[in-house]
Amino acid sequence: MTTTAPLPVAMTTRTPRLPYGALIAMMTMSFLLVTAEFLPNGLLTDISTALRVTPGQAGQMVTVTALAGLIAAPTVGLVFPRLDRRRLLVGLALAAAVSNVVVAIAPNLPLVLVSRLLLGAAISGFWAMSITVAARIAGQERLGRAVMFTSAGASLATVAGVPLGVMLGELLDWRTVFALAAAASLLLAIALRALLPSVPADGAARLSTLVEAARRPGIALGLAGHVLVVFGHFLAYTYIRLALDRVQADGAPIDAGTVILLLSVFGAGGFIGNIAIGLVIDRTYRMLAVATPLVIAVATLGVILGAASPWTVAAVAFVWGFFFSSWILIVNTWVGHRMPDRLEAGGSIVVVGFQGAIMLAAGLGGLLIDGLGVEAVYATGAVALVAGAALFGLSNRASAKRGS
Repeated sequence: MTTTAPLPVAMTTRTPRLPYGALIAMMTMSFLLVTAEFLPNGLLTDISTALRVTPGQAGQMVTVTALAGLIAAPTVGLVFPRLDRRRLLVGLALAAAVSNVVVAIAPNLPLVLVSRLLLGAAISGFWAMSITVAARIAGQERLGRAVMFTSAGASLATVAGVPLGVMLGELLDWRTVFALAAAASLLLAIALRALLPSVPADGAARLSTLVEAARRPGIALGLAGHVLVVFGHFLAYTYIRLALDRVQADGAPIDAGTVILLLSVFGAGGFIGNIAIGLVIDRTYRMLAVATPLVIAVATLGVILGAASPWTVAAVAFVWGFFFSSWILIVNTWVGHRMPDRLEAGGSIVVVGFQGAIMLAAGLGGLLIDGLGVEAVYATGAVALVAGAALFGLSNRASAKRGS
C-alpha cells in the first residue's frame, strides 16, 4: 500500500480591490469645488451687470476665495482636532452648498464676497484632508493611485466643469448655474456620508506639528520647490491669453476660435496626464518631482518661441497641461510617502504653498506684464520652475542621506 503526500498549496494574498465608490465621491468633490471656484471667470460679465459693479470688482470673487483658502489650509485641522474626517468632508460639502446658494440669491457684491469666503475654506479644507482620506481609502502602498482620483476631478473641472457652467449660463442665467452647483454639492454631501469610511484625525492638531513636519530632512527644501513650481506656472498661465495672441498662422494673428482650441488642448493634456501619471506615481514620485518642473519650463518657453506656428504651440500646450495638471498629484504623493505619519500636516502645508504662490504670481505678474511684457513674464516663470526642480533634487538627496 502506498500513500501519496498531498501537494503543497501555494498561498497567495490578493491585494484588496480599491473602493471605487469612495474614490469617485472624492473625485466628484474636487470637481464641484474647483468648478465653483472658477465659475466667476466665465460668468464675469453677467455677474457684474446684475450686481451693478465693474468686472474687476466682480473678479474679486476669485481673490477672496483664494485668501480664505490660504487661511483655512493650516487651521482647519487645528479647529477640528478630533472630528472624524469623513464628517468634516461632509460639512465642507455643505459649506460649499451654502456658499453657492447665497451667491445665487445675493442682491449685492459684499454678500457675494462673504459667501465666497466660505467656499474658499471648503476648498482648502478638502485639499488639506485629501491625503489622509486617500490613504485611509486605498492604503499607503496605493496612495498615489487614490490621490489620482481627487486630482482628476480638478483636471476635469478645468476641461469640462467651467465650460459647462458658461454654457448653462448662456442657456439659463448665472444665478441658476450657482443654484445648480449648490444642489450638486448637497447631493455630494449625502454621497460622502454613504460611501466614505470613517477616517479618524491623525493627530495634526497643533501648530507645532506643522512646524515639526516642515523641519524634517529635505521637507523644507521640497516645499520651497513646490512654491516656486506653482509660482512659475501661474506667472505664465495667468497671462496665457496674451501669449496666445502672439501666435500667427500664415503670417496673420490667429482668431479667437483658435485661441479657445489651444486652451482646450491644454486642458485635455491635463486630464490625460493626470490619469497616465497616476498609474505610475507611487514608483516615480521622486523623479517626477524633479523632471516635471523642467518639462513645464521648456513648454512655457516653447509657447513664446514657437509663436510662428499654431501647431508648435498646440504641442507644447498639451505637454504643459499634461504635466502641470498632475502637479498636485505629484506633490501630494511626494509628501504622503515622505511623511506618512503626518499626512494632514503635509497636506495643509502643500495647500498653503499653493495658495500663497498663486497670490504672489498674481501680484508680481501684473507688475512684470505692464513693465516688461509677456516675454519677460514667461522667462521669469521658466527660471522659477528650474529653481523649483533643483530644490526637489536637493531635497531627495537630503532625505536619502538620512535614510528616509
